[in-house]
Amino acid sequence: MEAVIKVGGSLLGDPPSLRALCRCLEEVAENYRVLIVPGGGGFADMVRHYDRLYGLPAPASHRMAILAMDQYGLLLNSLMPKSFTTYSLRAACRARDGRPPILLPSRLMFLKDPLENSWRVTSDSIAAYIAVEAKARKLILAKDVDGIFTGDPKSQGDAKLIKELSASELQEKVKQSCVDEFLPIILREKGLNCYVVNGRHPDRVVSLLRGEYAVCTRILPA
Repeated sequence: MEAVIKVGGSLLGDPPSLRALCRCLEEVAENYRVLIVPGGGGFADMVRHYDRLYGLPAPASHRMAILAMDQYGLLLNSLMPKSFTTYSLRAACRARDGRPPILLPSRLMFLKDPLENSWRVTSDSIAAYIAVEAKARKLILAKDVDGIFTGDPKSQGDAKLIKELSASELQEKVKQSCVDEFLPIILREKGLNCYVVNGRHPDRVVSLLRGEYAVCTRILPA
């Protein structure tokens, strides 16, 4: 498996960009073995809302948020006519007909329950876990920002893009970043290379698959 690509829920609010990324992923699947993992987006935000309202037990909100990923996966499938959805990681990894597999993660995650049940774990860490299980060479997180910055690029004009950092360095600043708190732990423990890239620029995703330079943040597992 060349890469697990997580399509971030933050792209849901930008239909033209999300559609363009989906078209790109269908094209690259003809030449690269990729596995698509959906984010949670607004579907998971609704879970957060009701968690705050009712004070849900952590296992309940964790599973509800994973089901939100399934919902987003079905939406992505509707935008990619050549793709197929599956609950089976084995089936996703065996796909070799140029049709990009979209893994609906609920059954896998419910069966194994391998990660901490808390909001420290989101689709970022779940995608990382899946990348490890799929023996993917890299994890690509397609979000609505260019990567990880020294500050919040949306409110701090002097924030600079960090082109490369280690998982240990990320853990020190993860609360100010666009990834979840548990991600650097998985990357470090499992030795997984991760790239945070702007999904509004599909060409950057293609460059990463080709092993070429792209505007992004590379997270080293060290």
